[in-house]
Amino acid sequence: MKVNKWKKWLSYFKEVHLESTSSIHNPELHVSLVEGRHQLSTDNAIYSFDDLYDNFAQAFERVDWDKCNVQNVLVLGLGLASIPYILEEKYKLKLDYTCVEIDEQVIFLAEKYILKNLNSHFEIISTDAELFINQCVQQYDLICMDIFENDFVPPQFETVDYLNQLKTILSPDGIIMYNRLAVTERDKILSNRFFENEFTTAFKDGYLMDVGSNYILVNSEEGLKSI
Repeated sequence: MKVNKWKKWLSYFKEVHLESTSSIHNPELHVSLVEGRHQLSTDNAIYSFDDLYDNFAQAFERVDWDKCNVQNVLVLGLGLASIPYILEEKYKLKLDYTCVEIDEQVIFLAEKYILKNLNSHFEIISTDAELFINQCVQQYDLICMDIFENDFVPPQFETVDYLNQLKTILSPDGIIMYNRLAVTERDKILSNRFFENEFTTAFKDGYLMDVGSNYILVNSEEGLKSI
């Protein structure tokens, strides 16, 4: 959906509200323009922010795309499709995406505002990600885990069993990026604890990437640029 130029211009000075809606999964969903970008938020969290979705934007900067042969991507938690937006718009990567999102209203918004403007191939599946992972037999070169309910990750996605299921559908040289909050001191404690206890149990070479108000947990530093 194209936005009026004056609204986009105005958004560099103040947030421009585009629409609000709700679903059984998200009582409040707000779409706004901020700094010329589409932002999807709830009352407590930002779900998407185009190329300013800094957690994955910064993480993708660390990936050696020339070295990694990424062809197909699994996105768990679609939001307004910031992940494919960044990869296509910034890195010019036209990839095959499988996007799993439980909230049909979120899918509707993503298709309305973003997906129709991208050139990559998308398969959008409206289902519970845990159920999808348990039944999935395909392998993916990049798995982006970005599931939140407001500002927390549901506990079923924090178990070693779930992480091991992710491992089974990751291609041999693939990359997993798991988004965690690191806004408050409590967030950091819980995310560090999850990384040390569960994540590195499933991925013994796991790496914690500090991207500001979030941590991106990666299965290995292989494929990342050295810093």
